Amino acid sequence: MQRRRFLKNIGLTGASLTLLPNHVVSGLGHMAPSDKLNIAGIGIGGKGRVNLNNMVGQNITALCDCDYDYAGRVFNAYPKAVRYKDYRVMLEKQKDIDAVVIGTPDHTHTAIAAAAMESGKDVYLQKPLTHSVWESRYLTDLAKRTGVTTQMGNEGHSSDSVYEVAEVVQSGCLGTVCDVHVWTNRPIWRQGMPKPLVKVAIPKSLDWDLFIGPAPMRDYNPEYHPWIWRGWWDFGTGALGDMGCHLLDVPYYALQLGQPTAFQASSSLVNTESAPVSSKVSYQFPARDNLPYCQLPELELTWYDGGLMPSRPYDLPEDAPMNPGGGFMLIGSDATLIAEAYGANWKVYKNGKLFIPKTKVNLGRIPDHPLGGGRHEMAFVESCKNGSQPSSAFSYSGPFNEMVVLGNLAVRLQSLQKTLLWDSEKMKVSNIAPNEELTTAKLTPFSSNIITRSVERESQQWVKWNAQSMCEEWIKHTYRKGWEL
Repeated sequence: MQRRRFLKNIGLTGASLTLLPNHVVSGLGHMAPSDKLNIAGIGIGGKGRVNLNNMVGQNITALCDCDYDYAGRVFNAYPKAVRYKDYRVMLEKQKDIDAVVIGTPDHTHTAIAAAAMESGKDVYLQKPLTHSVWESRYLTDLAKRTGVTTQMGNEGHSSDSVYEVAEVVQSGCLGTVCDVHVWTNRPIWRQGMPKPLVKVAIPKSLDWDLFIGPAPMRDYNPEYHPWIWRGWWDFGTGALGDMGCHLLDVPYYALQLGQPTAFQASSSLVNTESAPVSSKVSYQFPARDNLPYCQLPELELTWYDGGLMPSRPYDLPEDAPMNPGGGFMLIGSDATLIAEAYGANWKVYKNGKLFIPKTKVNLGRIPDHPLGGGRHEMAFVESCKNGSQPSSAFSYSGPFNEMVVLGNLAVRLQSLQKTLLWDSEKMKVSNIAPNEELTTAKLTPFSSNIITRSVERESQQWVKWNAQSMCEEWIKHTYRKGWEL
């Protein structure tokens, strides 16, 4: 019997048997070797390292990163793990892998996750789930087809506060919610930038071709790797992709939002290379099926980043917190709820005063694991063993991520100066004419040299694109040769 099937059969006999009793295994909290998951990490220099550390008591059997120097501390932490630079080589050569943890830049998420899922591996994929709308739909469908266990790395979704806020909303304690505001102080990295001008030698430890992956090839620069890749359109999804999966999660979950029917955006200067310094995105959601204690009518949700904030409600007490670092506000017909990411420090205000709601709905909680570790990561580990799906499986996080990255589409299409109508079934903006044009700024590449006044005057040009074709490209990317799905 294959190892993966054996582990799942153990899990299916009952969750109580997944961890053997202490008298069977010497040492409190230890696990039998047969009950450990064989895990591979792909993209381990940043968040992937944290996720692996949080999967306590498991076998970290393989580690893969295109930059061995950046991943060095993780290699040292797991000296017995086999090392790879190319995930494709790892999946081909090493057959004992049960699950993979993927912490690479956004633009490579789908290619790596798809390869792992098609080879029968369970997948823990960092947020945002994907770089584009189509990729979100693709991974959602692939997860259903392959039946593997999946989890998006929006770790706060396993917090008690997520379900506490959802219970308040779904118990009708706020009345009818038709207005939602969500904000972040991100980006804390550089955005609104043109391409770097100076060519820099590729570090010997880095396989630049593997980093580029499905994106168009460009010269290496430390402005892209490590970490700063998040602000560049080809590699990341900006502040919205970084923080949206944290801050939008509770409103999406509690209000059962699904997909919007329309959206629009405004922002600081949009350029061809990187996300703007700040932006505001408005989504319109249709009415959903009412819950027993809560109506779910048409709703508008507004996202703010780059330090922008929603207006403070006039009836809100002066001491009511609206954390400028990030949070959300659900404005109901009877009361208003304000919280931070994943519902942390939530408070309800009614008639200008703090209000303690009484809930009628019980959504349960995700428990801590007996071995410790991260609640979100260990829930994934246990789901892998018993063949179930955890709280942020792709069946949930795929549609959620579609909504998140649609906001970037709104930002990039804003020069059309219209409300964009979204056909979710066809993954198409339905009100762009074939001959409409987009106007986007193209900034002169920058260098460390002092810019003369004459260059400064010419540092910004305007590029016109066919709106329909660019919209289609941003929904479903054209991949570099050899990386097609």
